[in-house]
Amino acid sequence: MKTRCLLFALALVFAGCSQDSTVGVAAAAESGARDIPRTPSGKPDLNGIWQVLMNANDNLEAAPPQSARQLVPGDFVPVPAPEVVALGAVGAVPASFGVVEGGTIPYRPEALPRRDENRANWLTMDPEIKCFMPGVPRATYLPHPFQIFQSESAFFIAYSFAGSVRNVFLEDPGPAPLDSWMGQSWGYWEDDTFVVEVTGQNDQTWFDRAGNYHSNQLRVTERYDMVDENVILYTATMEDPEVFTAPWTISMPLYRRLEQGYELPQFKCVEFVEELMYGQYRRGREFEQRLREEMQQERQDQQ
Repeated sequence: MKTRCLLFALALVFAGCSQDSTVGVAAAAESGARDIPRTPSGKPDLNGIWQVLMNANDNLEAAPPQSARQLVPGDFVPVPAPEVVALGAVGAVPASFGVVEGGTIPYRPEALPRRDENRANWLTMDPEIKCFMPGVPRATYLPHPFQIFQSESAFFIAYSFAGSVRNVFLEDPGPAPLDSWMGQSWGYWEDDTFVVEVTGQNDQTWFDRAGNYHSNQLRVTERYDMVDENVILYTATMEDPEVFTAPWTISMPLYRRLEQGYELPQFKCVEFVEELMYGQYRRGREFEQRLREEMQQERQDQQ
């Protein structure tokens, strides 16, 4: 127990270091270091392939490492669930240093039980596992790159994970006609900062693997602030009165991928989860046997 407490304390210490690093990035941006690429209109040129280099996708809040995301009660402490125990260290979860300003997400008391249920049933409930589109802001800090396509008349983001994309309107399109996985995005410039308002997301996506979630009333305001030619300071503010008591904000750097000839890789994972989603229906499996038994019982009942 003392060891676990020590690890958690260290995680909190490093969380402060992580926040200090983000503040340092912001300070660099404000110091007048604006030697950045610009478009013909003078706006920062955000074109390129970018990626987050931290594990915010594990948990947006600070958290100690653990032996697995999915745990079951053990003789003395929780142990990895049978479904993941063979993964060993590969299935372990590293410490999260936290990217939430203020440290914690301001949940309404009545909303916490669902977060805890999500967390306890990560293996069967996390939409990332099923290759569902990740939503905003999670698409940004998944451990996959994404590419920004920017011109004077268009702004488009393509994500490696699940082939997700976002067309960012440059004029206010009004309310989203329907809810969707990636929602509706509207972007505009505030000086050198590109601001994107995202609405119309469904309630099926999570913020991370720790079960943090939202309702379909979520409103996300993203800010892309180019610090130098290879770094963007990204912030996102979440508003959802059904789940949270107040707006809350995350921030992190985005780094440009600099490998020569690098192209956005496609991770279209739908086919990779076919066995997980539909394997039980394959010929010869238990489902087919159970179906035969039910049909046989139905015929007997009709006689």
